Amino acid sequence: MTLRIIQVGLGGWGQSWAVNIVAANKDVETVAWVEIDEETLQQARQRLIARSQAEDGLTTEESGHDQSLSLGEDHFFTSLEEALSATEAEAVLITASLPGHVPATRMALLAGKHVLLEKPFAPTSAEALELVELAERQGRILMVSQNYRFIPAVRAAAQVVRDQVLGDIGTVSIDFRRFDHTAPFETHRHYKIWEPLLADMAIHHFDLMRLVLGQEPVQVFCKTWNTAWSKYVEPPAGTMTITFDGGAVVNYRGSWISMGPPTDWAGEWHMEGEHGELVWTGRGELPDAAILRLSGEEPRALKLPRLKAVDRAGSLDAFVQAVQNGTTPETSGRDNLKTLAFMFAAIESARTGLPVDIG
Repeated sequence: MTLRIIQVGLGGWGQSWAVNIVAANKDVETVAWVEIDEETLQQARQRLIARSQAEDGLTTEESGHDQSLSLGEDHFFTSLEEALSATEAEAVLITASLPGHVPATRMALLAGKHVLLEKPFAPTSAEALELVELAERQGRILMVSQNYRFIPAVRAAAQVVRDQVLGDIGTVSIDFRRFDHTAPFETHRHYKIWEPLLADMAIHHFDLMRLVLGQEPVQVFCKTWNTAWSKYVEPPAGTMTITFDGGAVVNYRGSWISMGPPTDWAGEWHMEGEHGELVWTGRGELPDAAILRLSGEEPRALKLPRLKAVDRAGSLDAFVQAVQNGTTPETSGRDNLKTLAFMFAAIESARTGLPVDIG
């Protein structure tokens, strides 16, 4: 059965979701789009309708999509309340910016809708817990799109750890490098967002640490910084040491203003255990890769799993399956509270200069 959704948030990222992810999923039908900014709404409407008209002239095979964007003027709204009243939907996809997450999620859950939303799913732990408990009272699924989990190299690395191929994990080093510093300050919203490294980017890596290691963080010691020449308002670079409850220690370095060779989005991972090491990376311009070297053996490339859907498409597919089967997704709001606590602890440590325990 097709899952009918309302999508909230039609900025650049939201439009990418609509055109590249949602429209490609044959199990989903968008019945309404919501954007509170009228100018952005009109731009999105023009782009989506133009895409719909182009798709209508192609077959599924030619377009590469399993469904077209069947649109009309009456599918677009400036408030979620209007969209909920005017349409029939089972779920809401929230791709708005962070300030819109809590009010939109709260309204959707109170209306009895399942919710899939972008990370971080709330600006405070208290609001995140409120939404989780509301979803549970309503008997609805609240899922966070931690899309980096749906990457072949990530799944391969997690399986290596689960199978104890490396034995106990001792030290993990992770590097993330990008040079996102060429656009004019006035035109690039990324320069102005809250915690561009820790909340916007490293939260992906925090969530991957939990998944891949199969352990939970207990303490983080973080240092972030800006430079005199940076266009960022808040610190775009940082380093941290994280201790996990299973004994692993992770050294993390991240930067949006690095002049070094750019890494893939999942970062470059070097994992050392009692029996050898695993080096892997993923979600980049090149195919995922994972190299295993056990003591006394030559390095060998791991065969990576074939996933039904990857990246954001994987998030959406997992959400649809959870709703249709009545199951709890692995990135449920309840589980993601741990990733959020990890992020907030890193932010607190960076601001106080002290190690912070993660409860």
